[in-house]
Amino acid sequence: MDNQETYGIGDTGSTMLYNAPVLNYHPPIPKKYNPSIALIGCGGISEQHLKAYRNAGWNVTVLCDVDKSKAETAQKKFAPDARIVENWEDIISAVDVDVVDLSVHPHVRDRMFEPFIKNKKHILSQKPFVTDISRGIKIVSKASEAGIKLAVNQNGRWSPHYGYIGVLIDEGFLGDIQAIRHSISWDHSWTKGTAFEDIHYLILYDFGIHWFDLISRFLNGRKAKSVYAKVSYAAGQDIKPPFLSTVLIEFEGGQASIDFNAFTRFGQEDRTIIVGTKGTVQSVGKDLTSQKVTFSSKSGISKPELKGNWFPDGFAGSMGELLCAIEEDREPSNSGSDNLNSLRLCFAALKSAFLGQAVDPNESGLTLI
Repeated sequence: MDNQETYGIGDTGSTMLYNAPVLNYHPPIPKKYNPSIALIGCGGISEQHLKAYRNAGWNVTVLCDVDKSKAETAQKKFAPDARIVENWEDIISAVDVDVVDLSVHPHVRDRMFEPFIKNKKHILSQKPFVTDISRGIKIVSKASEAGIKLAVNQNGRWSPHYGYIGVLIDEGFLGDIQAIRHSISWDHSWTKGTAFEDIHYLILYDFGIHWFDLISRFLNGRKAKSVYAKVSYAAGQDIKPPFLSTVLIEFEGGQASIDFNAFTRFGQEDRTIIVGTKGTVQSVGKDLTSQKVTFSSKSGISKPELKGNWFPDGFAGSMGELLCAIEEDREPSNSGSDNLNSLRLCFAALKSAFLGQAVDPNESGLTLI
């Protein structure tokens, strides 16, 4: 007869506390390379770009926006020596620009890639990199042929908690990944009355793209086999897009899932748990910036004291990785090619939610719905 007192409880390993593995999860910084950077698009989120670049001591020489006042505000706050440009085409062949940060909307950014590639400007693209996988493949190919480094600003990879988790996986502390679970309960109702409200799959696409990218990053090249997604409306919500979204991703030897509740008024929480054959890591907090990490293994439990913050350190990570890749003449880990794997997961989820059935993320022709 089963012992009722221990039913369902297996060997949980040691509960002894020990010093956490010391890992370099901080944003990468080039040793000597400090190029001239042009920021194109000086809207709200650009402040995090500029704050990160200023803190790192990087050289912003041009600020570009069709609304000159936005560029002027950015200049006063972050880059007093930068010149202001209203038309991005005036930067294409500028001799005082080595790297362009394309912080504009996808439909605007799409026509910028080829001119900058042709004129030998390295590129950091805002997310999503493209809205069509086939288009992304062409851009990646053109950049490669021209010897241009192309990276995508998936800044969550360099937030302290996800940065630490990523290196923990890279160095084999978790073994083979069996499960990745993201559960995000937060209040996204600030989007009511904004342009975001007109994006039907707002939660899966605009915000959720971070988590699709993180799953791709944590899988370290392992291919996903299928993606199933479901969206619905939360009781009481008075906003157009469905604010409840669930995603299930199958990969060889495991599963990943994302559960979004964007209408959580009280007790907000952001939780990640990754289970491997050698250990489990959890990160929990009330939001993106107040995360506590716990790593459990046969040796016991460790709780690293992490330094930094997603904003602006994540933005320093995205640009820093590009600059290091240029300096070291290698592909950035957040390359356009790598980002296509993240977009395949995201676009497959959108298609699945639309069709009501699982979708192969490796099929051709995936686009933003």
